[in-house]
Amino acid sequence: MLSRTADCLYWMARYTERAENTARMLDVNHQTSLLPQPKEFLEQSWKKLLTISKLEDAFLSKYDVVNRENVLDFMIYETGNPSSIVSCLYAARENARVIRGKITSEVWETQNTTWLELQRILEARHQADPSRLLEWVKHRCHLFRGVLYGTMLKNEAFYFINVGTLLERADNTGRILETKYEDQDALKVLKSKKGLDGGTGGEFFDFYHWAALLRSVSAFEIYRQIYSDQVTPKQVAQLLIFNKQMPRSLVCCVNELIPLISEVKNQQSREIERLLGKLKANLDYSDIDEVFEQGLEKFIEVFLERINHIADEFSNAYLIPLATN
Repeated sequence: MLSRTADCLYWMARYTERAENTARMLDVNHQTSLLPQPKEFLEQSWKKLLTISKLEDAFLSKYDVVNRENVLDFMIYETGNPSSIVSCLYAARENARVIRGKITSEVWETQNTTWLELQRILEARHQADPSRLLEWVKHRCHLFRGVLYGTMLKNEAFYFINVGTLLERADNTGRILETKYEDQDALKVLKSKKGLDGGTGGEFFDFYHWAALLRSVSAFEIYRQIYSDQVTPKQVAQLLIFNKQMPRSLVCCVNELIPLISEVKNQQSREIERLLGKLKANLDYSDIDEVFEQGLEKFIEVFLERINHIADEFSNAYLIPLATN
């Protein structure tokens, strides 16, 4: 397969996954922001969305105030933001257009229809309900994945698409975990100032903080099925890092990547297999108590460095050199 073709397949999948992840995080934050809460909590919740995507500086260069309206506008519509939903869906559609011969007509039509329908939505953006729009984005991304699995041959094209999806997913889950746990200290300070560091008020904000984290990776109901009790930081981390049955957990993403790399192996892929094997061993032989002793922030930081290094090695081995995506 040509590097250009592999590059388009890979980035079509990454951008689609990124659009879905962004829509999910924005929807959860939007719904949570409608609850009665102090202004400081509200501002903090919108700031951390920018932190997860490393977009604080880009946002502040365009907007003066961090609030719901500005963050939604920046993360949904802003074409100058490469991680906005509009930018991601456009990039996914353009990559799909380039390699139409390698994907089924159903996959192409799904991507193309998503983009055409989005144009109609953009015409009425000022009247659009954010929740309905974000739900629509999630639905279209789910539809893409369903059509992909239902119509594509399980060949090299399919494998490159899935590698892109899993690398993007692992990075997203890691970033959310890192940012939410970093926010713990800030939330404690805010609760103390508001006199909510104990009692039902503090428990209320703790619950919605961790519930929002779980919902942002579609894991709240899964958490309830497994633990059936109070939402606690350690159990949330246990689920999102080590649960092999949780589709968006770190270990699940790594485990699914390994056989995919084997399917597309070439003379340059040995290093990728080695790096993935070491990362899998690290996850398999760690436990949540060890992670918290080490420091969750440090553990996630190292994981993100390693998974992004693997993504760089994959690009060097298979894709267009120095591709700017």
